[in-house]
Amino acid sequence: MTTDIYKGIDGDRVKLEGDELAQYLANEAAAAKKELDETKAEADKAAKKAAAEAKLAALGLTADDLQALGLI
Repeated sequence: MTTDIYKGIDGDRVKLEGDELAQYLANEAAAAKKELDETKAEADKAAKKAAAEAKLAALGLTADDLQALGLI
């Protein structure tokens, strides 16, 4: 099944074909990859923070303790 892709030009509906269609699809793929990469980066950051907090808790320290010592 193929889905035609159109764009509006001066109120007219024009079907994307050839290089225009290829460029549109490449842009969409790049945008989806960027969003996925950003989501993964946020998840990685949250996981690192949780791991660090768990290590601090195991040592009996809090982020406030580290801040008071000037470590963060």
